[in-house]
Amino acid sequence: MTKKASQKEKQEEVVDEQVTTNENLEETQNDVAEEQVEDNKEAEENGLSSEEKQIEELTQKVAELNDRYLRLTAEYDNYRKRTLKERMELTKSAGEGLLKGILPVVDDFDRAISHLGEASDLNAVKEGIDLIYNKFQEFLKQNGVSEIEAKEKEFDTDLHEAITKIPAPTEELKGKVIDCIEKGYMLNDKVMRFSKVVVGE
Repeated sequence: MTKKASQKEKQEEVVDEQVTTNENLEETQNDVAEEQVEDNKEAEENGLSSEEKQIEELTQKVAELNDRYLRLTAEYDNYRKRTLKERMELTKSAGEGLLKGILPVVDDFDRAISHLGEASDLNAVKEGIDLIYNKFQEFLKQNGVSEIEAKEKEFDTDLHEAITKIPAPTEELKGKVIDCIEKGYMLNDKVMRFSKVVVGE
């Protein structure tokens, strides 16, 4: 009897333990579920606030970029106005140095003209004009201007402009420049004015 009773008691204890364990398990599950619900609520709240934060940050970035864009536009506008003003000033005074170099030649012409009335020696007048001409030619060379050689040279469309063609006096002058009507000039390596020439055929 006592054995049966003790076994019964043990079974009851086991059943009680299982019931208790089940109850504890249910409570734990309920607690976990409640915590999850709360976490989900918090996450939802945080999600909304993080979205709001993102919107706020993006709004700030847009404002910063807009400000930067406006500043850059203003700077570019100022730069454009400044360079335009500088360019206008440069075009006004661009030829100043060149014209300044011509002035001594003009002075020489003035002196020569003022003495023409008193000059009795024609050779002296010619020498004076030659000196002025040579001075002017030297000035042109110093500024990179050179004369295009044309007479008796091979006709070149890059340097010469044919005014007319005439029969060549000799076989050697066929396709060559026989006469130069107007001299051509180059500025460094660029043609300023083509030589106007007569070509033999």
